[in-house]
Amino acid sequence: MIFAEIKTEEAEGTYLAHSINTNKGRLGKGHHLTALDIEDLLTSDITTITTIRLEEQDVHEDLAAAQLGQFVCNSGVKTSPAFTGRCNIYSTVHGVFETTPQEIGQINSVDEAITLATLAPYSVVHPDQLVATAKIIPLAAPSQALDKTKGVAQLTVHPFRQRKTGLILTRFPQTKKSVLEKTKTVVNQRLKSCVNELSETVIVDHDPNSIAKAISDLRANNHELILIFGASAIVDRQDALPKGLELSGGKIEHFGMPVDPGNLLLLGKHSGSDIIGLPGCARSPKLNGFDWILQRIIAGLPVTKDTIVQMGCGGLLSEIPTRPQPREKMPPETLHITPRITAILLAAGQSRRMGPKNKLLQEWHGKPLVKWVADNIGESQVDHTIVVTGHEADLVRESLCANGLEYVHNPDYADGLSTSLIKGLMAVPADSDAVLICLGDMPSIDSSQLDELIKAYDPENGAAICVPTFEGKRGNPVLWSRSFIPEMLNLKGDSGARHLLGNYPGDLQEVIMDNTSVLSDIDTPEALSTLRKTSFSK
Repeated sequence: MIFAEIKTEEAEGTYLAHSINTNKGRLGKGHHLTALDIEDLLTSDITTITTIRLEEQDVHEDLAAAQLGQFVCNSGVKTSPAFTGRCNIYSTVHGVFETTPQEIGQINSVDEAITLATLAPYSVVHPDQLVATAKIIPLAAPSQALDKTKGVAQLTVHPFRQRKTGLILTRFPQTKKSVLEKTKTVVNQRLKSCVNELSETVIVDHDPNSIAKAISDLRANNHELILIFGASAIVDRQDALPKGLELSGGKIEHFGMPVDPGNLLLLGKHSGSDIIGLPGCARSPKLNGFDWILQRIIAGLPVTKDTIVQMGCGGLLSEIPTRPQPREKMPPETLHITPRITAILLAAGQSRRMGPKNKLLQEWHGKPLVKWVADNIGESQVDHTIVVTGHEADLVRESLCANGLEYVHNPDYADGLSTSLIKGLMAVPADSDAVLICLGDMPSIDSSQLDELIKAYDPENGAAICVPTFEGKRGNPVLWSRSFIPEMLNLKGDSGARHLLGNYPGDLQEVIMDNTSVLSDIDTPEALSTLRKTSFSK
């Protein structure tokens, strides 16, 4: 490329190096200058400009980005049209994203003009989710460098497959039935997040012979994946679960994994079926090593001893209070780490019960209802807000007129609330700890109430879900740990995630509020009329 400041009348056919304002408007960086542009610049008294002229070996940024995107795409992904030197790559299926840091590093080492950024390897992704972006840094890339990227890296999304799955639960005489039921529920929810579910559950005594018979029976019924949850954690290869596997004719592939939580996991095989001995932490919905193994197996990826031993880097998934030192000995400043909260403001609905008017745009004390909700979120301890639009999206955005909001449009808003929630969840930043799901028609919930929910959030001590209540009735918004996002991404129809609350009583914290605002959504003309008659105390 030739980068130079030249006379305007000589610039036709070149590209602007910097954006510039003219009498007719703004010409953006990288704009290809035409004869009409030159006339516009000269009549605007712009006699010299900085431009870039492409040479024979240069590939324009958009074409280069598109080529790079095509070079790295394998199955399960697609590219979008390139713009401003960027080609986004999206998943086409629900499954596990695969690439390697080595391959991405090789791409990014070819030439400083060429970059490729991706999600972390083995992330679970959904259709239309962004998995990578190919970006050309300057306005062109050298053709020889671009050719060197061909065949270097392959981005793939492996779709989840249906696998007949059986669960073996072992028990001691004192094991409570409720514990077994909760374990079954949590395991099945994990499978549902991977588009599968349990086909059979067997409860047996916690001894090798009983476990061996249960494995043999499930294999006889053609179960491809067998999960075993012991009444007691596996502590040795001679323990009941691994011994039972061997007695059934199966083989231990590996015991233990360098992932915490999830250390005490057993990986085995039996006549072509995968066998997993679950660690005790799998009773909780919180992310643990079992999730990583389960997701890959259901997506058809091989899981071996080598797979497991390589999981140590990035395998410290959460703080373990008693390791490496007791919590009470930690410096005070490390005891309370403020969680990063993302709010999802659902503002996509058609508000059919309100009649022909969009309820979110109705005014209360000088502002649209949805604007009250967004402003209250903005005054709280929420770090980031995602607004999901759908019906009358332009009007909703115009009514918010606020900086710092991220907008996600849901073209399928007519198919129900779940479609909007899923769009919002897919946009949650990777560094968010929890998600606050807010409804756009609840304007009287103030920032202090939102902060009460955030203050109550403590997933390590049974408060991974925080629900506001008034006089014993549960309301909105609800704060969820991000560990529940995979399950919520499978919601259907016109319901939100509230029905999931009953599955996790041990992780739910009710937060008592002092007024009815958390129970009051404005979805009818009568409700709006009542709201407008109430005293104003904002």
